Amino acid sequence: MAISAKLVKELREKTGAGMMDCKKALEACNGDLEASFDWLREKGIAKAAKKADRIAAEGLTAFVVDGNAAAIVEVNSETDFVAKNAEFQELVALTAKTIVNAKPQDVEAALQLDVDGKDLGTVIAEKSGKIGEKLSLRRFAVMTKNDDEIFGAYSHMGGKMCALVKASGIDEVKAKDVAMQVAAIAPQYIDRTAIPAEILEHERTVLKAQAMEENAKSAKPKPENIIEKMIEGRLNKNLKEMCLVDQEFIKNPDETVAKFLGEGKVINMVRFQVGEGIEKKEENFAEEVAAQMNAK
Repeated sequence: MAISAKLVKELREKTGAGMMDCKKALEACNGDLEASFDWLREKGIAKAAKKADRIAAEGLTAFVVDGNAAAIVEVNSETDFVAKNAEFQELVALTAKTIVNAKPQDVEAALQLDVDGKDLGTVIAEKSGKIGEKLSLRRFAVMTKNDDEIFGAYSHMGGKMCALVKASGIDEVKAKDVAMQVAAIAPQYIDRTAIPAEILEHERTVLKAQAMEENAKSAKPKPENIIEKMIEGRLNKNLKEMCLVDQEFIKNPDETVAKFLGEGKVINMVRFQVGEGIEKKEENFAEEVAAQMNAK
């Protein structure tokens, strides 16, 4: 029977196995999902499938620079303990290397990349089964540069966060310092020209509402022109925090990043912090132990 992409996707989400392995399983089992699941388990590919509903919010970020290409990745695990495991660290490094070489468009495409005869998704699933935790490639970014440009990369807190920048007009040392700034301070934009108009308008609207509220409660209300200056002052302060080049340079707070760069220019930047944006499950240890005891 013909195996639909929807069926392959469903089995892959259930098992964490690679696309090709899921297709082979479905073909071998005539499209039966449960039988295909067992087929993958028998092959040792879906050993970690029972963990598919767990939240993997720990893990590592990593970067790799290869000539005029660079990549930054985040691979998640369930616990920080596994993130310190040498096998997991090797998996993260392999993932980054595979991605920088192939430059896939998205995670789905990355998981189908060949790694010594297996797709990357299968390699991750097999390692998940061996380690005993849900492991997943969450995201990645690939940058390419010209010969007259330079990459700067920085890893902090043992891989808990990474930053990658592309710049021109500066040397490798400065580029790494800029990456350190991005990792530590987490700017949202390189400069003010990169801020969308709707974001600026939203900031101004919020600040105006705050100022009007304060003025209404004040014993000595300020005139409208003074309120407008207050709004612009606060907006300017917020934008300095949001924009990389306007921030105080972490190695020398007396100068901005723009001054540190001199004639140099940051063209692109990416920052990953492990688990950001993932809602972590709050565990009750006593309840967990009781559940395990009742399951026996």
